[in-house]
Amino acid sequence: MLALLHPPDSLLVLLLALALEAAAGYPDRLYRAIGHPVTWIGRLIAALDRALNREADPPGRRRAAGILALLVLLTATGLAAIGAAAAAAACGAGAGLLLCGLAAASLPAQRSLHDHVARVAEALVREGLPGGRREVAMIVGRNPDTLDEAGVCRAAIESLAENFSDGIVAPAFWLGLAGLPGGALYKAVNTADSMIGHRTPRHAAFGWASARLDDLVNLPASRLAAGLLIGAALLRPDASARGALAAVRRDAGRHRSPNAGWPEAAMAGALALRLAGPRTYGRTRIEDAWMGDGRAGAGPQDVVRALALYRTACGLLWGAAALLAAAACLA
Repeated sequence: MLALLHPPDSLLVLLLALALEAAAGYPDRLYRAIGHPVTWIGRLIAALDRALNREADPPGRRRAAGILALLVLLTATGLAAIGAAAAAAACGAGAGLLLCGLAAASLPAQRSLHDHVARVAEALVREGLPGGRREVAMIVGRNPDTLDEAGVCRAAIESLAENFSDGIVAPAFWLGLAGLPGGALYKAVNTADSMIGHRTPRHAAFGWASARLDDLVNLPASRLAAGLLIGAALLRPDASARGALAAVRRDAGRHRSPNAGWPEAAMAGALALRLAGPRTYGRTRIEDAWMGDGRAGAGPQDVVRALALYRTACGLLWGAAALLAAAACLA
């Protein structure tokens, strides 16, 4: 089956997906017409949450219900993606490859992530702190009213680093490994974690399985993302690969997330900044370790530097995918 059993096909699908998404993103007109795969997955997760997550049930039963919900989600997503790949393959090799690439282009978010983070720096320069707080609230969950300019900039850079891992490198990894079904299944797990994988009274038990599986499937990508950022720092005169590597070795394991610390530490060390650390979500203050040992006083120019590093890391990801595709085709 195209882009499911043959490595050259899945890697070519990955290359097409990355190129198409970087060039065009996900068109607004298409979103208005049919939505987005993440919104389709999100509706199913919300329906399963309403149907199976009963507040009167004890924690053990709610955890079991969450496992059932995750199995239903993965089965539905996997069958849909396998069906789409099979339908594409029936159109012929060339057309099938293109159709799978078009479908897979909805899974990474290179362009949208770049644009959202860039708007934070632009708003800070044009409108000052109120504009920066407004824009950063679109991409992070922390309370923007508690952030000064440096906090807004750090939040934007942290979001860029973490989402480089789970919004670009992870879907690329699973697309390259298992084609469209692999990428779609990853996206289902990641969306479930973002919706129900929180340690709140409603979701601590029900979302346990989704949160643990998300940690597992993001583990290889977080390490790869850190490596790509270190490699990107080697290519940029305004970044330090040595600092990035040192920060990853020293700080990545100290983050409260088993995965987020890797790209955040690499980004912090490359830019001589301090990221993560204590922060506030709603009214709850989270105590977390600092990533990096540089300046905490980040500014809009540091967001611009982080975006340049991010673009270079994306280029390295494309290059790696191209080399692997060429090697698989020649094997």
